[in-house]
Amino acid sequence: MIKPELLSLNDKVAIICTARAVDENDLKSALNILNSWQLQPILGQSIGLKHHQFGGTDDERAADLQQQINNPEIKAIWCAKGGYGTARIIDQIDFTPLLKNPKWIIGYSDVTALHLHLQNIGLCSLHAQMPVDIENKSKKTHKSLKQSLFKNPFNIYYKSKFKSQSGQAQGQLIGGNLSVLYSVLGSESIASFKDKILFLEDLDEYLYHIDRMMLSLSRQGLLKQLKGLIIGGMTDMNDNSTPFGKTAYEIIEHYTKDLKIPIAYNCPAGHQFENIALTLGAKINLNVKNNKISIEY
Repeated sequence: MIKPELLSLNDKVAIICTARAVDENDLKSALNILNSWQLQPILGQSIGLKHHQFGGTDDERAADLQQQINNPEIKAIWCAKGGYGTARIIDQIDFTPLLKNPKWIIGYSDVTALHLHLQNIGLCSLHAQMPVDIENKSKKTHKSLKQSLFKNPFNIYYKSKFKSQSGQAQGQLIGGNLSVLYSVLGSESIASFKDKILFLEDLDEYLYHIDRMMLSLSRQGLLKQLKGLIIGGMTDMNDNSTPFGKTAYEIIEHYTKDLKIPIAYNCPAGHQFENIALTLGAKINLNVKNNKISIEY
């Protein structure tokens, strides 16, 4: 895997819309953070555009992303907001300049569409907090993003409140948002699961949808190819008037309990107060013992 160079002071970071609309007023906190880190924020042409719920048309958002990929002065591309729309522009993008001039692509949730595509072509990226709402995240969220950009990947140590499956594994970290991953299965934007460690998180899904997606991963034989599994936030799940009968974690456990691999729940990453940066594509050591979990690069 190709890992972009770490950032230096005064490097330029582009902020763009790949999904929902964002205007400059939404970015005040993020701009202040970049300035405090002595980086130069550059607002892409998609910031301030609006086409229905999107930050401009598909063509406009794709053109902005392509411009930032092609610009050698831009060292990182920070996707402003999730929601929906990133997968709609993937096929319009020429990613080959990144193979010659790698740069960090940063975001999570809907940005998973980009992460998965980059994993498939051999590039590392950052699953991390986006500019919108960053002021409402923990100090460790900010610290992990800064460290991952300037120094080295941020190791994670925590204790899971949900019974995790003990074991040790080493492998390449892949994944992101479960719903987005499910939506691109079978396409050119999905990497092999073989001997990988998969990270999953999600937000605002119906519990039966979680079951359907996990069932699909299981029936396709993808889960049994893994060396490890990390589950982040499964936040604000929905249920029907007749309850599904299991929580999101219990659904995932149902499809993975017979796998002889370490499985870590409650990872502090995803749609929650603590959203620790993960360097996707990098090799990690996953250690799960008595619900104590370490994720080390």
